[in-house]
Amino acid sequence: MKFQTTLCLVLVTLLSACATPKFNYSPVPISISEPPLDSIVTSQVGDVMLRQVKYREHEAIYIKSVTKAGWAYTLYPGFYLKHGDDDNADYYRPGGGDEAGHIEKSFLADPWKSVMAKKDKPILCIVTVFNVAVCGDESDFERVKKPLLTPDSFQQTLIYSGKVGNKINISYREFSGSIARPAFNNNVEYDLSESTTIGYKGAKIEIIEATNQYIKYKVIRNFNNAEF
Repeated sequence: MKFQTTLCLVLVTLLSACATPKFNYSPVPISISEPPLDSIVTSQVGDVMLRQVKYREHEAIYIKSVTKAGWAYTLYPGFYLKHGDDDNADYYRPGGGDEAGHIEKSFLADPWKSVMAKKDKPILCIVTVFNVAVCGDESDFERVKKPLLTPDSFQQTLIYSGKVGNKINISYREFSGSIARPAFNNNVEYDLSESTTIGYKGAKIEIIEATNQYIKYKVIRNFNNAEF
């Protein structure tokens, strides 16, 4: 501990300042039901008629161009997901799917622990494992909100599959995270001569008009509420 403190004091003089990343952030759960209740909608064959999805909205930064932090660290364009904040800065790590950013360090540099974005100016710093903040000049980045599918994400959809005679075909699809759940997928046929109101897994829809090209309908109730 004494060695680390001494090292930090020396590096403050040469580089920037000491910093301790925070890990106090949790992404916000979001639940969406589309289309709105009592709305009248027209969908084509193959279109999603009804959708309910839950996911997490994660605060992030998007770095637009290659950015240097001191002589030793290079931050490449992409998303960096927030993991904490304090009064002076927000803290991030590379992440965000296919567009995730990444960090490269010089051979002699200390391993990095976090990316620090100052709140009062557009400056990014690398925080090392010794809690030393190595900062660069003003950086080209923006603060954004990144929707992310996580293991507890869930999506349900109804898809219009066409009409034969007085019968319409509806496909149900279910996803957990980004993975389809084939065991829960189903194709259902409804006879409109019996009723123009159809239902599946809590969803209720009034069919106004249906052809083999499109369907016009009103949403009475969406799927049973998705809850975290």
